[in-house]
Amino acid sequence: MADLPLANPSVRLEIPMTPACNAVRPHRRRAAPFACATLLLLVSGMAQAQDAAALDAPAEEPSLQDPPPANSGKLLLTGGVTQVEGTAGGGLAPWAVIGGQGTRDQVGATAYYTRVDVGDYALDSYGALVGFHDRVELSVARQAFDTRAVGAALGLGQGYVIRQDIIGVKVKLAGDAVLEQDRWMPQLAIGLQHKRNNRGALLSAIGAKDDSGTDVYLSATKLYLDHSLLLNTTLRFTKANQFGILGFGGDRNNGYKPQFEGSAAFLLNRHVAVGAEFRSKPDNLGIASENNAWDAFVAWAPNKHVSLTVAYVDLGNIVIRDHQRGWYASLQVGF
Repeated sequence: MADLPLANPSVRLEIPMTPACNAVRPHRRRAAPFACATLLLLVSGMAQAQDAAALDAPAEEPSLQDPPPANSGKLLLTGGVTQVEGTAGGGLAPWAVIGGQGTRDQVGATAYYTRVDVGDYALDSYGALVGFHDRVELSVARQAFDTRAVGAALGLGQGYVIRQDIIGVKVKLAGDAVLEQDRWMPQLAIGLQHKRNNRGALLSAIGAKDDSGTDVYLSATKLYLDHSLLLNTTLRFTKANQFGILGFGGDRNNGYKPQFEGSAAFLLNRHVAVGAEFRSKPDNLGIASENNAWDAFVAWAPNKHVSLTVAYVDLGNIVIRDHQRGWYASLQVGF
C-alpha cells in the first residue's frame, strides 16, 4: 500500500536536462493506466461469470472460524490485497501470503490499480501477479510519480513524472497463516523486488548512486481466526530512496540497511477488514531527509474476486514539501 527536503528551499535546483527530458507534457492521461483498467474489468467479468456458474452448487461459504479445505480457495481478505510495489500484502508492506485465490492445488492471479494522492504529489501504481500452488508468487508493477507544481519549482517542469518498473518474486518457506491454527508458528516467506527508475540523470544530480536496485525481504504472517486478527512483520534490506522513486544509495549511505515493516488487520466480518501499517525507510540522501511512512486502512471484499482498499496515508516530507498526507485507494480483481 517519498521525501526530498532541500537544505535551502530558496535555492533553485538547476539540473541539465535534454529537451526530451525537460519537456512539459500537456496531457497527463496516459494509455497504460486505461489499459490496466480494461484488464481489471475483463478479469472481473470472467470472475463474475464463474460466480454465476457456481450458484447451483449447494456448498456453503466457510466462516472465519472454519478454515476451508485445501482445494476450495482462500477465505476472503486472508490473501491480502496488493501492495504498492505489486506483491500481495497490505498497502505499504508485503505479507508472507501468496497472492491470488489459488491454494496448493491451484493457480491464482490478480490485477490491480492504486492511486496515492498527498496534495503536492500523486502516485499511480498498476500491475499483476500470479500465485502458483500457494508456494511461489511472481509480480510485475509500474509506478508513475507526478511532481505536479513541485517539478516546476525545482526547474524540472510542471507535472514532471518519474517512472519505475518493478519485478517481484516471493517464495513461501514454511507454515500456513490460515490452516495451521493449532500452531504458534507463522507463515514465512522470502521475496525480492527488483526496481528500475527511468530518470538516471536526475537521480545522479541529487546524489543517488544508481537508478536501479533490488530489495530483499523476509515476512512472517499469522492469522488468529478465533480473534479475527491478522499480524504481519517484514524485515527488508534495501538501498532505495523513497521506495526507489529517488534512486538507490546516496552520499550519506550506499549500503543495504535493514528496515522494519508491520501490519495489523482486524476482520470486522467476512467482507470488511480495518487496520494500520508502518514502514521505516533509509535516509541516504544529503539533500533529501527521509521519514517513515504509515497508513490506516479499510478493505472491502464483496466476493472473492474483487476488493477495494481505502486508506489515510502519511509519507512525511517529500522534496521541498513537508507533511505529505492524503489518501490511498486500490482496486484489485482476480481469481
